[in-house]
Amino acid sequence: MKRLRKFAVTAAGLCLTAVLFMSAGGREQSASKQIRIGIAKIVQHEALDACEAGIQDGLKARGIDAVFDLQNANGDMNTAAQIANKFKSDNVNVAVGIATPTAVALANTLTDTPVVFSAVTDPVEANLVSTLAHGEGNVTGLSDAIPTGDHIALFKEIAGIQTLGYIYTSSEANSISALALVEEACEAQGIHLVTQAISTSAELRQAAEAIVNRVDGIYLTTDNTVYSALSSLIQVFGAAKKPIFSGDVTGALNGGCMIASGFNYYKAGVATGNIVADILEGKKPADIPVKFLTDPAESDMLFDLDAARACGIAIPERYLSTANYIFENGKLTSK
Repeated sequence: MKRLRKFAVTAAGLCLTAVLFMSAGGREQSASKQIRIGIAKIVQHEALDACEAGIQDGLKARGIDAVFDLQNANGDMNTAAQIANKFKSDNVNVAVGIATPTAVALANTLTDTPVVFSAVTDPVEANLVSTLAHGEGNVTGLSDAIPTGDHIALFKEIAGIQTLGYIYTSSEANSISALALVEEACEAQGIHLVTQAISTSAELRQAAEAIVNRVDGIYLTTDNTVYSALSSLIQVFGAAKKPIFSGDVTGALNGGCMIASGFNYYKAGVATGNIVADILEGKKPADIPVKFLTDPAESDMLFDLDAARACGIAIPERYLSTANYIFENGKLTSK
């Protein structure tokens, strides 16, 4: 009887061990199948944060359950390179670079892992792809190029701009590309352009103070370093009663920019998430064209009537009627 009970206990123990082993094996197998997405942005500000959120929501909407590793390079290229190496060591399934510097760092480091860029103004100039018609090897993504010429023409019409200020980050490829477009647009409109280069966001206030009395207003393209310290520029130009035209609406929702026009960065993130989902479902990055947001529903227009009054400028009703955001009396109204 004792031998029978001992056998029963031993058998039960073996069964329990087998169950635990199988359970552990199941967990390891489940973990090995867990999709890991690395997302790196060059700096934290409203537009890139919205893009980051859109990517995650876009993937969830496609039914993809993933673990996200969210990283911020804080404007430092060495940190961007470290993040890229981290993603490589972690064997992420897809790496996403929000803005040119982080996208380039990922593409240079991850040669066998799909890399998807987002909010990159000129991916060809940044050597991420050789053509917009399709991806390059393991790289593809979404461009945030904006209609700079149309913006500057509108700014001239509404604010009577004759001398335009422009501050850009000299180390960002997208900012250099944008500068060329601003120069071209100003030449076409007969506008004198005054530029000021910066290296870090800490230099933005000083740069704004250096040009504010030499210009009629300032135009901002999608320069991440500038937008990360936008409030300091708004303070300088607001005190001088000079208008600001922002090429990004997300960063202008708190007021201070008389005009803001551009695509919705959250929707850009969702579109980027769809590219990632396509890759996870079997598409090759090289077969996916560079995405642009061309649907009017994906773009926003904002007028800040408080800023306009402070500058002594009246916004024509025909433009106000097209805006989906109006900032007035310190409050934002969306249509």
